[in-house]
Amino acid sequence: MDNKKIKVDVANKEGQLGFVFTRGGLREGAGRKGIGVTKKVSLTLTEELWNKLEEQCADDEVSRSELIRKMIEAYYSN
Repeated sequence: MDNKKIKVDVANKEGQLGFVFTRGGLREGAGRKGIGVTKKVSLTLTEELWNKLEEQCADDEVSRSELIRKMIEAYYSN
């Protein structure tokens, strides 16, 4: 087993914390490219709707965020 040490460091962007291996480090432009602006929202639905949403996520093998994003995109594309 290879023992790699991990430390937490501050990224260049907005003071966010990130995990850094002892070799290498946080690099500008590294990682997944963003698809837009992230905003936190709270959504109240009935238990029945939450269950339907979760079932659809499982069927489509997507995250809740991705499914809701696709629903919103479909609504506004019409």
